[in-house]
Amino acid sequence: MRKEFSSTIKEIAAKNKKIIFFTGDLGFMALENVREAIGERFINAGVSEQNMISMASAMAAEGFTTICYSIAPFAVFRPAEQIRIDVCLHNKNVKIIGNGGGYGYGIMGSTHHAIEDIAVLSSFQKMTCFIPFCNEDVEEIVKKMMSTQGPAYLRLGYGVKQEKIKIKPYAHTRKILTGNNITIVGMGPVILNAIDAIDEEADKKVADIFVISEIPIKELNEELINSIKKTGKLLIVEEHVSRGGLGENLSLLLLKHNIHPKFKHLCAQGYPEGLYGSQKYHHKVSSLDSESIKKTIEEIIDDQQ
Repeated sequence: MRKEFSSTIKEIAAKNKKIIFFTGDLGFMALENVREAIGERFINAGVSEQNMISMASAMAAEGFTTICYSIAPFAVFRPAEQIRIDVCLHNKNVKIIGNGGGYGYGIMGSTHHAIEDIAVLSSFQKMTCFIPFCNEDVEEIVKKMMSTQGPAYLRLGYGVKQEKIKIKPYAHTRKILTGNNITIVGMGPVILNAIDAIDEEADKKVADIFVISEIPIKELNEELINSIKKTGKLLIVEEHVSRGGLGENLSLLLLKHNIHPKFKHLCAQGYPEGLYGSQKYHHKVSSLDSESIKKTIEEIIDDQQ
């Protein structure tokens, strides 16, 4: 997704002279095109994420739109206080870009993973988190984020190109697959594992699958409400811990609407075995791989109690 992001932001920033791009000493073999396009408006802030956020907020106060780019945990957790106070409290037009959301950096371990980022940032006032689910989804989401005033976070994952579904125009909630027996809701690239799980079924009309692209969820999409009422069964899939992520956001809204489906939540389990591995390894440990999702779908559908 990083390539799609840099290509899109290059085009936007080249046309808008009020955009300033900060990087926390990252972007080699990824952001050179942006640097060449905008020249002195590309600033390497070094390994100093707290200062980067404060500088970006100060320049936003002068009327600039500022972008702060780093690996997701470095972009979120290290400068969390500066994001909360300098950016969100003052509602500054600062866009924070976190690359490798979830377990994206795999074997590099927990220091490079971001499985609590949405929980942290979505709790800050005025902050909107944008989460593309595949490479083809990045361009439109970046354009949406850049056209939205105020603090924003873009969670880039290690997505892949996919050809199984047609990408619909941007919306905070989109239905990407139609079925009858269960409703599946996910955010980010891990939803592609759910699509793979359904694709292996003899009957491909098993599930309505929805992808959520913005957190917090301000209100339930009517099409999603109708789907959950139709199937009576809900599976939520996210590469994020259970607290503060999609599951909690969605559950609260379902309670407000007095909707009570049979419910299962698959989410990041951290490091129960005390080991690190590839992103696929962590998906397996957290039952987020396509095989585990398929098994969960079958269990929910077969449970008639």
